[in-house]
Amino acid sequence: MKRSKRFGMFTSVLTASILLAACGGDGAGDTADSVSKGNNNTSDTSSSVVENTSTKDSVSWMAMLHTPTPPSGEVESKLEEYTGVDIEFNWVPDASKEERINAALASNTLADIVSLTQISNTTVRQSLSSGMFWDVEPYLSEFENLSNISEATLDASRIDGHIYGVPFQKPIARYATLVRKDWLENLGLDVPHTMDELKEVARAFTEDDPDGNGQDDTVGFVDRAESVVLGFRTMTGFFGADNYFHVTEDEEVIPSFMQPEYKEAMEWYRDIYKNDWMNSDFAVMAKNDQKDYIATGKGGIVVSGAYDANNYLSATAGTDQEDIMDWEIINDMTYKDVPRRVLSDTNGGMGGWLAIPKTNVETEEDLKVVLQFINDLIDEEPFTLMTQGVEGVHYEISDDGVYNKLDDTLWQQEVQPFAGSRPSELVTTFKAASELTNLSNEKIAENAEFAVINPAQSLNSETYTSDWSTLVEGVEDAYYKYMMGEIEMDGFDAAVEKFLQNGGQNIIDEYSASYKENK
Repeated sequence: MKRSKRFGMFTSVLTASILLAACGGDGAGDTADSVSKGNNNTSDTSSSVVENTSTKDSVSWMAMLHTPTPPSGEVESKLEEYTGVDIEFNWVPDASKEERINAALASNTLADIVSLTQISNTTVRQSLSSGMFWDVEPYLSEFENLSNISEATLDASRIDGHIYGVPFQKPIARYATLVRKDWLENLGLDVPHTMDELKEVARAFTEDDPDGNGQDDTVGFVDRAESVVLGFRTMTGFFGADNYFHVTEDEEVIPSFMQPEYKEAMEWYRDIYKNDWMNSDFAVMAKNDQKDYIATGKGGIVVSGAYDANNYLSATAGTDQEDIMDWEIINDMTYKDVPRRVLSDTNGGMGGWLAIPKTNVETEEDLKVVLQFINDLIDEEPFTLMTQGVEGVHYEISDDGVYNKLDDTLWQQEVQPFAGSRPSELVTTFKAASELTNLSNEKIAENAEFAVINPAQSLNSETYTSDWSTLVEGVEDAYYKYMMGEIEMDGFDAAVEKFLQNGGQNIIDEYSASYKENK
């Protein structure tokens, strides 16, 4: 669909309210729809509509490039045709993004839109809070798609109480417990939905020969070296621990590893390790090794992204597991009386900011042109262009609605670079040929209602920004030592105490002060 949006017309919420009040009845719905969509066709306007006098008809965009070369093909021109705006991409290679973005921020050589995806980067956060970029929150309600950004994602994107860029929207919580369905069926076991039931499955997958080959060659859990920040961290949420940080009743913001629920999860998981119901080398196992371990039928439980079920299945190609592996994707795991919950693995569904610098976009009228452009990219047609490409060129749709790539290499060259710049990943879900992929998409969508986000993400702590990764190393090492029986819980407590003495207490004090200031 071709739309001309040059010399756009915009309306304010106040104007919309006047229109609604004036029109009343059924007519108000049509007007509100026209207003909210930012439809700039002058024939749709009336005397109540506020004209945007901006003549801005192009947008420059400093965007991240996750492929070896910038895109070719016709996707960009079709996006320009749809939005009515000329687009000038300034692609920043992902490998050098930190250096390039930091240099651009320091020298103020930016673009109309700057993709800032390094959420914890000190320079990025300081630049956002310095007044360099527009606070867009007062304007979001004027645009149909931007007004629908979830409150959780908006909360996650705030710095000092302000939103200095349109947040990239992502699924808020993608993790689930993956369990070999064919092994459950072989052993006559029900699908586990509690941690106690899961422990029994881990035992059975280790001791009861789930693959029926007569050999003692399988385990339950398969974890890897990032356990403390991925698989195990997700499980702590089932026990009631919060997402990286926790706000106490006294409004103190403490790391979640100081919660009793976190240590209860440690005790539970060490019992799994102690009984050999998981891979013994998990503390040094790399991601690809974990996938190979699973694909060759050595383990049957993984706490990972729901989408990994299909990845593991695909990895069985050419192995004896290819035609027999199947997965249950479980997203309602609970522990005792703790309500269903899942920790967000995507910073509260926020993948960074589409920040708009005041030096490039100087007036409120021009700002609204840029916001309208971002808003329009969240419509289904441009979203499809940036995800699938052009029908008949990059993909086709089968009779049963499945999207199939026509040429994967061409898609990587002409479409994939745009996929990483989509303002939202939540526009629509494309039906896939893989039933596991379709199922994982459903489970991820269900997770949104039960997601737990990091309460400190929008808060400020200079000590966290500068020293967290160093300070937390001792605590993370203590987790692995505890798991393998090298220390007991008092040893873990000693590591936490050292963390506090070396600067961790400053993080707690600074975050707690920021929380009270911004609540």
